[in-house]
Amino acid sequence: MITSNLLKVGLAQVAPVWLDRKNTILKIEKLIEEAATRGVELLVFGESYLPGYPFWISLTDGARFDSKVQKEIHAYYAKNAVSIEDGDLDSICARAAKHKIALYLGIIERPLDRGGHSLYASLVYINSKGQIQSVHRKLQPTYEERLTWSPGDGNGLVTHKLKQFTVGGLNCWENWMPLPRTALYAQGENLHIAVWPGNDFNTKDITRFIARESRSYVISVSSLMTRTDFPETTPHLQEILANAPDVLANGGSCIASPDGEWLLEPVILEEGLIVQTLDFDKVYQERQNFDPVGHYSRPDITKLSVNRDRQSTVVFKDI
Repeated sequence: MITSNLLKVGLAQVAPVWLDRKNTILKIEKLIEEAATRGVELLVFGESYLPGYPFWISLTDGARFDSKVQKEIHAYYAKNAVSIEDGDLDSICARAAKHKIALYLGIIERPLDRGGHSLYASLVYINSKGQIQSVHRKLQPTYEERLTWSPGDGNGLVTHKLKQFTVGGLNCWENWMPLPRTALYAQGENLHIAVWPGNDFNTKDITRFIARESRSYVISVSSLMTRTDFPETTPHLQEILANAPDVLANGGSCIASPDGEWLLEPVILEEGLIVQTLDFDKVYQERQNFDPVGHYSRPDITKLSVNRDRQSTVVFKDI
């Protein structure tokens, strides 16, 4: 059987060990092992999965200035964030290489090239050799996220070859931004990865819309989170739980085909690894009548300029 045009993908719709980097990494490693037994070639985790989404902000008066509660939770978050330069993803990369699985992983990054203290919602692509190929820092944190996350840059607006597919990805509401989407389309993207903290409210419309617009496969992956998923070690846990609903993130992971129809409808409140197979031939079929950066475009009239420099506050010119 010829399978070069087929790609088996895994959607990790799971709760993190919230704000616990070490134990969430262990959970990721176990999911890589499970994915390997099921023949997965691309495994995707939700936005900010490692070590978790900042749910506390909307539950604990997050905009209160100089709040002891906000400072202490934020500090805990920062200590459990990911420093790629310090090797925090090394064991995950090694596990990916061992099983020849590519990953898209949402992390909270604390990068040394921005001083090592501020936080970014980043989407990391690790290839099947276990090599980090791109780190896309979310361009614009959404609403209350701006109280804990910093705005990113265009450095990670890149695509990657995976078998016959060309994959790219965006974080959460970035997927509603037409120009970043176009930047990926123009690089040949035909498998779009959209990562979310959770909820079909977000995924049920935009997933099919992007597929229809781009004539690409679109995979939306969300995490889960309930009241019972907050560890006892969480700072100010009782204040967080006082206003927390029973379900904070209900999943909604799904896949749309290049014709905009569902390959996998949103999955609600089911934790686990969801596996599906994509057929590349369907991309060419749908590009016959529409290609947003190819035959159905007018670059002589409208054109996009993208700055992919990694931004930094200082540039050193050593002698």
